[in-house]
Amino acid sequence: MQSQEIAILKYQGGGDWYANPTALPNLINFVNTSTKCAISKEPQVVTLSDNAIYTYPIVFMTGHGNVHFDEQDVQKLRNYLVSGGFLHISDNYGLDNYIRKELKKVFPYDSFTEIPNTHLIYHQTYKFPKGLPKIHEHDNGTPKGLGIFHKGRLVIFYDHECDLSDGWEDQSIHNDPEDIRLKALKMGSNIIEYAFKN
Repeated sequence: MQSQEIAILKYQGGGDWYANPTALPNLINFVNTSTKCAISKEPQVVTLSDNAIYTYPIVFMTGHGNVHFDEQDVQKLRNYLVSGGFLHISDNYGLDNYIRKELKKVFPYDSFTEIPNTHLIYHQTYKFPKGLPKIHEHDNGTPKGLGIFHKGRLVIFYDHECDLSDGWEDQSIHNDPEDIRLKALKMGSNIIEYAFKN
């Protein structure tokens, strides 16, 4: 089976798009060893000015600070998503205020909606009947899987008040208990499986 590549979004605005450097490689390794998916071991880095974005079925985004999409970025991201692409945003603390504002430029008539626990993204190889697991504490909030849909297809998945990608990092970085890391990896695996199928 030919490996597929996934990419990390390098965005403008000064936020640390490069946060959690061990997260995606660890998730890819987990997915490759526990599911039927085949993903290239090293995630690529892509910008919204690069037409190569269209070659990646999934683009991952995280960070703690400012995000800015200029007009060209907005058009490219919208085109990528409506033509079959999928964006997973992991809410590192501090990202929320910025990303909501910027995504309004991309989908001005759509807002995030909470994805019900019955949605297929929670029921791939791994089952999460209660929805998104809690990985890291931010503001004592309940973890929520938020989404934006285009013509009935989920094009953006946003793990909010959860911080899945922290749970994918090397255990020594956050000292998460193994059961928490495993929940994070399993949910991340589900997101990738779902995006590949849809």
